[in-house]
Amino acid sequence: MHGAEALSPVMSDALVILGAAGIVIPLFARFRVTPIIGFILVGLLVGPYGLGRMVMEHHWLYYVTISDPDRLEPFAEFGIVLLLFAIGLELSFNRLWQLRRLVFGLGALELLVIAGLLAAFLSMLGQYWTGALALGLALAFSSTALVLPISGTNTPVGRAALSMLLFEDIMIVPVIFLLGALAPFAAEEGLTGLFDTLWQGLLVVLVMMVAGRFLLPRLFAQAARTKSPELFLAASLLVVIGASLATAFVGLSPIVGALIAGLLIAETEYHTEVEGIMEPFKGLALGVFLITVGMGIDLLVLWEHLWVILAAVVCVLVLKALVTGVLLRFMGAARSTAIETGILMASPSETTLIVLSAATGALLIQPGTAQFWQIVTAIGLTVTPLLALLGRKAARRLEQAPPVDGSDDGAEAERVVIIGFGRVGRIVAEMLDMHDKPYVGIDADMALIDQARREGYKVRVGNAMRTDVLDRLGIDRAPAVILTMDEHVSAQQLVRKLRQAHPQLPIIARARDSVHAAELYRAGASTAVPETLESSLQLSEAALVDIGVPMGFVIASIHEKRDEFRDEIKEGGELEHKPKLRTSTLEA
Repeated sequence: MHGAEALSPVMSDALVILGAAGIVIPLFARFRVTPIIGFILVGLLVGPYGLGRMVMEHHWLYYVTISDPDRLEPFAEFGIVLLLFAIGLELSFNRLWQLRRLVFGLGALELLVIAGLLAAFLSMLGQYWTGALALGLALAFSSTALVLPISGTNTPVGRAALSMLLFEDIMIVPVIFLLGALAPFAAEEGLTGLFDTLWQGLLVVLVMMVAGRFLLPRLFAQAARTKSPELFLAASLLVVIGASLATAFVGLSPIVGALIAGLLIAETEYHTEVEGIMEPFKGLALGVFLITVGMGIDLLVLWEHLWVILAAVVCVLVLKALVTGVLLRFMGAARSTAIETGILMASPSETTLIVLSAATGALLIQPGTAQFWQIVTAIGLTVTPLLALLGRKAARRLEQAPPVDGSDDGAEAERVVIIGFGRVGRIVAEMLDMHDKPYVGIDADMALIDQARREGYKVRVGNAMRTDVLDRLGIDRAPAVILTMDEHVSAQQLVRKLRQAHPQLPIIARARDSVHAAELYRAGASTAVPETLESSLQLSEAALVDIGVPMGFVIASIHEKRDEFRDEIKEGGELEHKPKLRTSTLEA
């Protein structure tokens, strides 16, 4: 191949991947289309079933194609590991404990009911029952890699999706061992292996959680003292790779270790820095995974069985959407949440490909059958962003709620934006109304918004983490933004995003405690109000008045103490220079 031989396969593949990332992301961003579709289409084009077919005839195609997708599998797996690590950084053990009913109730029902219905349907079509069960379980999984980046984890849809996906991630290993047990002459060995993996995996997870509590803060403290981004990156990669290898060593999925590593770091004060430094690697690695998905689509097979494949895709999507939506309603979710989550979770998963490989290796299904369902899975993954858009529109229409960018948004040129409209957001809105200050509240929870509208509050439904949503509310003209959300990490992310986009915007944020307040100041908040501090001051005020201290002196001392604490928190946040803010009409 002359000059082609001078370029190693690794360098050639790197050229294709980086070239795809450099072209796909800006191009699709310009047209406001998710790059997920772009990466899958690139994989289809440059893979062995695309231009890779013609490498022998046209040697120059060697430089722009990937003829052996197996070389990319380790990188694709690493991309999923980094994605689960990043998801873990956005969570906490307390939050997971709060989701336990959804994880082991809703998640178990969703997986088992969908798998059972699919298995029964395939069995009626002539598939032997063991193969039908294997295919039902494989197709019941939904894509963690695509669903959570689209939905987030802080909306009702994101929380519902997260709970089901967490259960699916837990069930990967038991499902694969079950397929091994169903294989001819392997039942006893598979059952013994399953028990061994479960107790060893549980032991490894407990050791990681205990050791991580003590070792990780010290590790990142040492890295932070050096003020070296390279060392911080190395420490982060060391933790995520080490945790993934530990769980993989005992037979669990490496993504379990990655998720636990993210959860452990989320409990430290360094999670924001780790999340920021890992973000570019996560996006690129996810792109590699999506390219490998596109490579699995054989256009010739697709064309030969076009209508059968499309019918299979539609049946799987419709069945999964209906079952998920009905179960969510049964568990008490709002109609809009059930509809949007059901449609979003309808596509198969990257895990489906793993389970299909295990079923083929266990001789439960034929290679041709596996290839058919691999193409169905790849198409399902490709249309996931379109399903997300369809779900949002369907939920909005069914709830008959006006969109965030409603026609009355331009009526009020300047108004305070309240992000989060729970208990705290309502009180803030009432105080602004009392002083004749216009406002608009925003929250992603449709149930909260419906109730607030009935009670006369000016609110909109929307995800405040999306820049376009806030732009439609007139964030550039707002006198101030007030964050009342109680999500620790999301508040910091939103403050940082707002400060970067609007350097002079007054940002008043609710904080959990003084440590959280210091983090919000570092992120760019102009004022952070710790709940613990305010409750202490209110208790002190009530006590002093009750024991006879004049009200005027009490109020003055409370204000003085509040300013003193605020200065201490700002110093703890290491604020070297505070951005010059525009004057807020709140101060008028």
